[in-house]
Amino acid sequence: MGAASPDSGDLIVVEPARPGSPVAVVTINRPAALNALTKPMMISLAAAFRRLGADDAVAAVVLAGRGRAFCSGVDLTAAEDVFKGDVKDVATDPVAQMELCRKPIVGAIAGFAVTAGFEIALACDILVAGRSAKFLDTHAKFGIFPSWGLSQKLSRIIGPNRAREVSLTCMPVTAEMAERKEVTSITVA
Repeated sequence: MGAASPDSGDLIVVEPARPGSPVAVVTINRPAALNALTKPMMISLAAAFRRLGADDAVAAVVLAGRGRAFCSGVDLTAAEDVFKGDVKDVATDPVAQMELCRKPIVGAIAGFAVTAGFEIALACDILVAGRSAKFLDTHAKFGIFPSWGLSQKLSRIIGPNRAREVSLTCMPVTAEMAERKEVTSITVA
């Protein structure tokens, strides 16, 4: 697996573990669109986790977003392409591949993690959130159901009543709010 340069224009950049460091870094690299996901990006992200999970040189993976957002969700201009066909194909589903990955995944969250981005963040084993982090579930605003487990995972972390409030009102959760609520899986960096 060759390393992609962050300046190469790749939308999903994989920096494999280097000698002396068993940590690989995966970066969502579409900062001009706040790292909004297209179908090809989702397929690339799934493939990256599948490869890194099988790579014996990798002990852990860091997932980050370039620019001022971690991931603003699905690119609404490409939503038709994202949601057509078999949306439950495990091989191309990034969250399914993250859950199947044998390596711990650390989500480095800076800026917005919105809807699908929030779901991808919740699929990480550990979240380290910068002071700029804002988690936002807008599924209700658009009348769609979370398909990557947000409704179950969020309620386990912050409790069912708080999760309903966050999801139904589209209320942003900052890193500081998460930390004050004693959300043990999110650490403010």
